[in-house]
Amino acid sequence: MNETIPSLKTSSKRLHGLIHIVAWSVLLTFPFLFTGRDDSEVLTLKRYLGFVLVLSSYIVVFYANYLLLVKKYLFTKQITRYLLSNLLLILILCISLHLLLEGISPNPTGEIRFSWNNRWEILRFIGINILGYFFIITISLAYKMTGSWYTAEAERKELERSRSEAELKNLKSQLNPHFLFNTLNNIYSLIAISPERAQEVVHELSRLLRYVLYESGQPLVTIEKDMDFIRNYVELMRIRLPGNVSVTTHISYTSPDLLIAPLLFITPIENAFKHGVNNSRASFIRIEITATDKEINGRIQNSYFPKNEQDKSGSGIGLSNLQKRLGLIYPEQFSFTYGREGETYHCVLKLCQLSLK
Repeated sequence: MNETIPSLKTSSKRLHGLIHIVAWSVLLTFPFLFTGRDDSEVLTLKRYLGFVLVLSSYIVVFYANYLLLVKKYLFTKQITRYLLSNLLLILILCISLHLLLEGISPNPTGEIRFSWNNRWEILRFIGINILGYFFIITISLAYKMTGSWYTAEAERKELERSRSEAELKNLKSQLNPHFLFNTLNNIYSLIAISPERAQEVVHELSRLLRYVLYESGQPLVTIEKDMDFIRNYVELMRIRLPGNVSVTTHISYTSPDLLIAPLLFITPIENAFKHGVNNSRASFIRIEITATDKEINGRIQNSYFPKNEQDKSGSGIGLSNLQKRLGLIYPEQFSFTYGREGETYHCVLKLCQLSLK
């Protein structure tokens, strides 16, 4: 990504340079488009050279502002210096332009027009050109500020993207030890019941951890891999459940190559096993996940037995972590609701605008 940014800036500079060249080239063709058959409208070499001189003075004003004055004075809030610099530049150009035009088209009588007797003609000439120069200054200023705004906006978006990626990595780094912590608690409970089965579960856990540590490091995985992980996790959790707990799962998808972000459903499922099981009372956990080519709907429900204040295992991440991840990965493309309804706790997650592998 770091190599891509400079190349994008180079391409942008080339595009801006091309736009400038095309724009001035088009302006240079204007005299040829507005010539007529009358002698007063015929384009002569002297008239075209005069037009080129006027246009050149506009170019000087444009780039003096675009490349130097706006950045040096206006952007640093030295408005007085900015105005005085432009006035001095315009005055020098007007006088120089008048003298150059006089050289191209001298008075037939030989009289020098740049004299006190022709001051009103000179003032009119300067006044007309000043209006043109101020128009060019306005265009230069607007173009410079628009370019600066686009540059600042691009940099802001790049910083926001980098911040989002860093935050997402941080959230995922929190998720992995959270998952491991809960699973090891289950294996610890199983050791006292069946050491042989605990050994088998450790092997099954290694398969789950391989997915968590390696597969889930990708931005997107196929739904087939992610749902297999959920099935294996649920079966692992079943091991230590008492007989009074009912666990039902329904997972279906139309295409195994549908791509989703990994481990989105594991947090509500973990919470369901943590808060939905009571060793002495009838309990239930229902997991339903269905997916089409463009949409995933997940619903996790469980009986609600909140932990007491002394049991803080795995707390502090949970659903708020998931909410942040969804906002970073699927902005405005998801809905996520959760809460308690009577003695039942539910989490409903919907993702849309998905893609296939």
